[in-house]
Amino acid sequence: MPICSESASLLIPRPLVRELMGLYDYPHPLKPGRIIRGYDRPHAVRTAKMCAAVAQRLGHPADRVYQYQVACLLHDVSRAGLDRRLFGKIWSWAKARGIPTRPREWRAVHPDTVYGRETEAFLSCHGSELEAAGIPMTPWAKEQVEMRLGHARRLRRRLATVRPALQRLGLRWVPWMRDVVLYYYYPEKLAKAKPWVKQLAETLVACEQLEAYNNRSRGRDYYGRKKETLPEAFAYLEKLVQEGILSDDVMGALRGLAAEGVFDAVLEQARGGPLTRSERQYVRGFIAGGG
Repeated sequence: MPICSESASLLIPRPLVRELMGLYDYPHPLKPGRIIRGYDRPHAVRTAKMCAAVAQRLGHPADRVYQYQVACLLHDVSRAGLDRRLFGKIWSWAKARGIPTRPREWRAVHPDTVYGRETEAFLSCHGSELEAAGIPMTPWAKEQVEMRLGHARRLRRRLATVRPALQRLGLRWVPWMRDVVLYYYYPEKLAKAKPWVKQLAETLVACEQLEAYNNRSRGRDYYGRKKETLPEAFAYLEKLVQEGILSDDVMGALRGLAAEGVFDAVLEQARGGPLTRSERQYVRGFIAGGG
């Protein structure tokens, strides 16, 4: 059933959203008394808006969508403490050399890596090269590597830290929420998940990647990208469909909402400026449920 709103929105009360975004803040390990403000806050909010819209379009019940939006708001909480400069240097370096940057991709290239030890394998293979490139592999630098290749471990640690705050806010973090958040990096963990959990996980991946491909500050800081376009973003999502990460149902709902203009405001916020006329025409050309 189509949603009634003309734009993707928050279902969570804004005071509660502010509290949740505060969980992205992290004590600076090198500068006592300083707090690293959560870099991914705006990305998380925009992603959560789109995710709820897609979940509603797919027919998920209201109470589930509400809890799902909480998970989406915290989907990058494992990156609390992200050092924008250092994180960007490490992963821009890796991407320029075709080095895998996600656990499933790493294991595809290095199948002998012990499951869950991707960070250690990366540092063993490339630590000396990073040092030679002027990026010392200090404990703090290694933590930036863990934010990608050790995502599951870091998420577990971070959730243990913030769980009391979630309880104080009257929120429950249940296993399916963790599975949804981990899916992009560890799709194998949902091999036996209930279909509705898998669908919500796919929705998070689709919306998170659509926002990320339009988030110019994030693209610049993470990967040195200077320009993003909607056709490029949807081409990547279609690649994920071919890889079996996304389903046709999720892509159909996403395309339908995009065609109706439901995501325009969110994408323009990510861009920091308006969509081009050609891009608007591009998404308006989508047919719900089709290509």
